[in-house]
Amino acid sequence: MSGATRFEGSYSGDASRIRPESRLECGVCWWVYDPQAGDELAQVPPGTAFAELPDHWVCPQCEAPRQRFMVVGE
Repeated sequence: MSGATRFEGSYSGDASRIRPESRLECGVCWWVYDPQAGDELAQVPPGTAFAELPDHWVCPQCEAPRQRFMVVGE
């Protein structure tokens, strides 16, 4: 495998592969992004799908980039 490390559940940076209602978990600190809840700290309103998060968004707990998140329960 060349380049980035891939892991099961990873969306590999391709947000088009994620359903709008999908919850994603940070692969570093295990914080879960739930689109029904949004991200109050980053002022992301409830109902915002992971693919719709701003480009500058990072994990609010550990600041890991979006690419380190993996889909939960799919």
